[in-house]
This record gives sequence, C-alpha cells and structure tokens, in this order.
Amino acid sequence: MKTDINNFEDIVWFVDSFYSKVQSDDLIGRVFDAVVDDWEPHLEKMYKFWNAALFGIAGFKGNPFARHAPLSLGKVHFDRWLVLFHKTIDEKYAGAMAALAKKKAELMAEMFLNRIQNMKGGTDQVIV
Repeated sequence: MKTDINNFEDIVWFVDSFYSKVQSDDLIGRVFDAVVDDWEPHLEKMYKFWNAALFGIAGFKGNPFARHAPLSLGKVHFDRWLVLFHKTIDEKYAGAMAALAKKKAELMAEMFLNRIQNMKGGTDQVIV
C-alpha cells in the first residue's frame, strides 16, 4: 500500500530514485552527465531543496534557475523530466504531499522553460 511523503527519509528515497532514472535516461541523462561530475553533492542539495519545498525546513541555498539556464534545454527535456518525476512519486507515494511534490515540479518546469525561452541573448547566457 502506498503512503504519503511524510519525512526527510521519503525525500531521500524519491530524490535518489528519480535521479537514478534521470542518469539512465537517453534524453536528459546526457544533459546532466555533461555538467555533473559528482552526483553526491547534487543529491545532497536536492534533499535540502525538496525538504524546504515540501516541509518548509530551512537549509537550501542556491539559485536552481541559474544552474539550468546555460544548458541546452527545451520543452522535450522538461516534459521528460516531469514524466520521470511523476513516475518516481507514483511508484511509492499517494496523498496530499505526493500531489504537492508533483505540482511543485510542474510549476518549476513551466517557470524554467518559460524563462529559458524568453531569455535575451540566447540560452548560453545566464540572465537572472
């Protein structure tokens, strides 16, 4: 039976599971492999990000958009990212917090894509 996302351990599980799928994905795996040399610091940052996003726990520092803006990302990449994210959450979780995680991921993907598409000077320049 599925449970909801209830604690930090659940966040660690879904972040690790999600990024395992990302790394092996033919489309977006290559994008991440080109910029991530050591996955452990990235995963640690993502644990803190989702802990803040879902539970309001302070600890995340950073500008996620600035890290993604220079990458060659388009709608197809964000669509795949969301498919993998939803699949990961749905494998183990159901409930209000699981739905919130998926909604926050959708909003983030939409915002990142819109900002990337509207940047002046091309996607190789970071404008934040």
